[in-house]
Formats: sequence, C-alpha cells, structure tokens
Amino acid sequence: MERTMIRTQHLERFYVTGAVKTYALRDISIEIKEGEFVAIMGKSGSGKSTLLHQLGLLDKPTKGSITIDGHDVINISEKERTWFRLHELGYVFQSYNLIPELTAIENVYITAMARNLNREEYEKMAEEILAAVGLEDRMYHYPSELSGGQQQRVSIARALVNKPKILFADEPTANLDSASSEDVINLFKKFNEEIRQTIVMVTHEKDEGEKADRIIWVKDGLVDRDKMQGL
Repeated sequence: MERTMIRTQHLERFYVTGAVKTYALRDISIEIKEGEFVAIMGKSGSGKSTLLHQLGLLDKPTKGSITIDGHDVINISEKERTWFRLHELGYVFQSYNLIPELTAIENVYITAMARNLNREEYEKMAEEILAAVGLEDRMYHYPSELSGGQQQRVSIARALVNKPKILFADEPTANLDSASSEDVINLFKKFNEEIRQTIVMVTHEKDEGEKADRIIWVKDGLVDRDKMQGL
C-alpha cells in the first residue's frame, strides 16, 4: 500500500488588516500519496498558490496541521523547517531564480553544497541530473546563454539534485512558450513515472493539469473538487 506523503487537516490561512480578516484558505483537508503527480488548479485568487506554499513550508498556516511523510512540520523550529526544505523538498517557480554569474552546473550543485557534501560528490550529482533533463551539452553555459525553456530545466535539475521526497512547482510554465511548456510538463511526467517522484504542481493551464494523476480544484480558498484523472 502506498504511504501518505502529505496530509493536511482543517488547514486555514487568513490575514488580518485592522478589523478585517481575509481568508486565503478555509478548512483544507487533503491527502497526497507517495508517487502521485497532483495538480492544484483554480482561478486567479482562488488560493492555489497559497495552498502550495503551506504544503512546501514556505509559509505557516494560521490553523490546522500538516504532516509530511509522517512528520509534523507545523510544530517544529525555524531551523528544523530550513533543514527539512533543504533535505526533503524541491521547488520550481515560474521565475527561474538562477544566479546569472554561475554556470548551469554551478546553479544546480549550489544546493547540494549546502548539505556539506564533498566536491566530487556534488559535481557528479549535478552532472547526472542535468543529463537527465537533457542539458548534458549546456552544463557550462551561463543563464544568459540559455533559452527560457533551458533555464527552467536547470531550475528543475536544481530542485531534484538532492533527491527530494516531494517536488513543488508553482506555475512552472508561466513564462514559457507552448513548446517549452510541453517539454517541462513531459519532464515532470518522466520523473514521476520513472522514479515515482511525488509532484505537487500549481497551474492554470487545463491541458497541463490533465497530465497529472489527479486534480485538486480550489475555489475561494476551499477544495471545490478532488478528482483522479480518468474517473
């Protein structure tokens, strides 16, 4: 039986401005299994990116609980959260967030360096994951020498170099043309199918969401629908 990788119970996130309380998320209770490729979808302002930020430990919910692979990740220190993000989670955003002064391979292994690995080990890890995303011939190019699609592949390699339990992707194709967007989603499918990488992706593109195993539809901060593909 596949184990539960993410579980939330009665998750809420609200913001208070003066006497006004604004809810971004309300009573979100979901489970995501190991090896699932899940798309979170909804209209702009629905709360989908806010939900991903809670699941990815990039923000703290106001109420509720989150467990990742059985670990309570709410009631831990900031130092423990930082450790968990580095060792257990990977992130891909719509802006590639590459360091322009570093080559592709340096941008990738910088996260492995943070784990205090030796140079031979982290360079080998970076070379292998860059080859896996199809950039073996562009490893020593700078971001300015790469297309948008290639830069996003570097950011995917950087997210995966530490072999995270979960890959979070927030609108990963928003800045790409249609061909590059398809390449990125196909890469996610490849890693999901070949190594059973758990992936949670926010997207507003229906055709991209339909390539996931399951879509969680969010509306007004609530789970509107939660549907396995093909059912």
